[in-house]
Amino acid sequence: MSGAMPLGLVVLSGEWARVHYALMMASSAAAIDRPVTLFVTMDAVPLLEAGKGWKKLAGAEGDDVLKDRKVADTETLLEACVALDVTMMVCEAGLKARDVSPKALREDLGVETTGLVTFYQAVGSGQIVAL
Repeated sequence: MSGAMPLGLVVLSGEWARVHYALMMASSAAAIDRPVTLFVTMDAVPLLEAGKGWKKLAGAEGDDVLKDRKVADTETLLEACVALDVTMMVCEAGLKARDVSPKALREDLGVETTGLVTFYQAVGSGQIVAL
């Protein structure tokens, strides 16, 4: 872990644009060696569902527009987060609230099913932003 202040991003919105920007923030911070933890919950849970579940997010059709304009799309950002060692967590309560089984999540992202206490421990005295 670098000496940079950890960044924790709580991603709870069901709006694709907010979720997409959270991924941009996470990958950009990780690219400059800032430790990043994504904590996905509630309406953002589809981001982590298998089969590109993020396409269920409101406004997800905007992803194709960005891709056409040579802006990183959701899949590219998810891959960057994995490559840059962004820690991905999903809230156990958020899964229950959305009636989603942990088995329904993507296996390629290394997502840990956990709670807020573990998220707070991971971020420590770092910065937390909710989107």
